Amino acid sequence: MTTHTDSADKLALRNTLIEGIGGYMTAHSIGVFAELGIADLIKDGVRGSDELAAESNTHEPSLRRLLRTLTAVGLATEPEPGRFGLTAVGSQLRSDSPDSLRAFSRMFCHPILLRAWQGLEHSVTTGERAFDHVYGKDFYTYVAEQGAANKLFNEAMGEESRIAAARLAAGYDFSRAEKIVDLGGGDGTLLAAVLPAHPHLKGIVFDSPGGVAEAPEVLKRAGIEERCEARAGDFFQDIPDDGDLYVIKSVFQDWSDEDSYALLRSCRAQIPASATLLIVGTVMPETSSPENPIMFFTDLNMLVNTGGRERTENEFRTMLEETGFSVERVLLGAAGPLSVIEARPAAAR
Repeated sequence: MTTHTDSADKLALRNTLIEGIGGYMTAHSIGVFAELGIADLIKDGVRGSDELAAESNTHEPSLRRLLRTLTAVGLATEPEPGRFGLTAVGSQLRSDSPDSLRAFSRMFCHPILLRAWQGLEHSVTTGERAFDHVYGKDFYTYVAEQGAANKLFNEAMGEESRIAAARLAAGYDFSRAEKIVDLGGGDGTLLAAVLPAHPHLKGIVFDSPGGVAEAPEVLKRAGIEERCEARAGDFFQDIPDDGDLYVIKSVFQDWSDEDSYALLRSCRAQIPASATLLIVGTVMPETSSPENPIMFFTDLNMLVNTGGRERTENEFRTMLEETGFSVERVLLGAAGPLSVIEARPAAAR
């Protein structure tokens, strides 16, 4: 005999699966909301869908349906029929919010990435990057050729870095350092948080020409352009040798084991023997659980787009030790959602 409780449990199980299946619908809805800048139009209070449609040049009945859907997933509110406000989650899509993730949302819901994700089966069955299979070239080469998308990508990475950068600036002891080199530092968001909090420091943001393109403006806005420079180059070939603390944040996840080993060997060969290396990034648990699905989706995103992956503490330790570094300590969660691995060049054998 089937009880009411059994039916409720089955319905809950069914809905959980269906919500997961419809995840791409949520992504598309958030992406359109962010692209149209609707959160900026709502920011001062509850607005009618007719006003919002007129100001965003959209079809009012369709916009209303979008807003009702986003209300159902927790980004908006509908206190009266057809009138909408923002939740704390939705407010992160305001472009003027200090915690804005609008560019991040636009980038990760961008047709470029969504199309690549349609190739997930190719990656899972072959181990190859779906992005290359879809576009005929690697992610970074392709995006660098797309002016607007490249700018958006840099802005998105800057937004993603803010919390980790602020936590690192506040929680790590920088007193022994004089010059930080942020390898793969993109638009300089990390050093724009660290240097103002530690006035004795100087810095270098080092990345590809496309990656570092927006850095001078970010450094200027932070008021540290006199203490920090942006340098373009290839960290597999030519790393600045005048730093004493080297930071690599959210970089190894982009690269295969082969490339990650190559980067660490490049670091070991070129940084001063007395320097400290900080790896700031996700440290995966040895076994999976539902507690933090974001890191596992990020891992799949690397499989699809860059050929990289997230790694466990033991995997980081092995890479570092095999490339001539000794691990001093691992600070789990020391940079907000990210962890910090502190290493130094090992004594030559």
